[in-house]
Amino acid sequence: MRIAVYGAGAVGSVLAAKLADAGHEVVLIARGQRLAQVRDEGLRLRVEGRESRTRLPVSDDPAQFGPQDTVILALKAHSLPAVVEGVGALCGPETVLLAAQNGLPWWYNHGVGGAWEGQILESVDPGGVLWSGLSPERVLGCVLYIAAAVEPSGLVDVTQIGNYLIGEPNGRDSKRGLRLVEAFTTAGLPAELNPRIRDAIWVKLWGNLSLNLAAVLTGGTVRQMTERPEVATLLQQMMREAQQVGEALGVQFGMSVEERFAIACKLGDFKPSSLQDLEAGRRIEVEALLGVVVELGRRLSLDTPTLETVLALARLRADLAIS
Repeated sequence: MRIAVYGAGAVGSVLAAKLADAGHEVVLIARGQRLAQVRDEGLRLRVEGRESRTRLPVSDDPAQFGPQDTVILALKAHSLPAVVEGVGALCGPETVLLAAQNGLPWWYNHGVGGAWEGQILESVDPGGVLWSGLSPERVLGCVLYIAAAVEPSGLVDVTQIGNYLIGEPNGRDSKRGLRLVEAFTTAGLPAELNPRIRDAIWVKLWGNLSLNLAAVLTGGTVRQMTERPEVATLLQQMMREAQQVGEALGVQFGMSVEERFAIACKLGDFKPSSLQDLEAGRRIEVEALLGVVVELGRRLSLDTPTLETVLALARLRADLAIS
């Protein structure tokens, strides 16, 4: 398969290296220091103490690679509007876009049916730029459970290779989905086709919208936050308010808040990705993780006071960090 991975952060680096090592024709779109690192040294990964190096074509100009079978969007959600043209250069008539972003995605209302079908989520797609520019018909949803970070030297430290859920927005079985599941699995990236990919998105979002944004405000690790009773209570209240929004949209969580919280606690002394971004001077994913949930709550006339309070503080923290 011809695969372009757009974004050379921790997630994009892991996916590109593993898929290339499995024999696929993988190209990587990167920029700045990361482009120079990969061009000079290849993709360097450390998994369970073992280091590997993968050489592959890398450029900041997607047009030089031409149409691909699959383009994996491994960028933060807020980075997507700036790369619409570049992604288009990688797309032919049958190209699939695998959207590997955290939070509720811009394509969420494609294939959902009913009154919500085709409605733009302004928090994650202001003006519908992504909807019109990336063609939601191309999209396969993807939920990734992976823990990795790029060190200053360019080495990607992978503490959890994770598992990967892939699904059609309309919930149907698909040959293109099965093809990607097979490609991931044979590359050592355990994957499965999920017919209810939105449910999976919300279950992961439960942890992200609470732990990530609380970490941005407190600077605490998962253990430090979850072991303090008053903070644990706040986190679970955020999850409950999000649950009512999701369930109003037809989401089936399949577990209780307490069960999901217990899973999150197992992360221990781990810094959520938003805190990692804050400390590295990168923009924080506020809207995709929380802003869009508050937007949906308001459109559904649901009260989400805790989420709205944390969102206001997180937006200010994010703005101050890059000002």
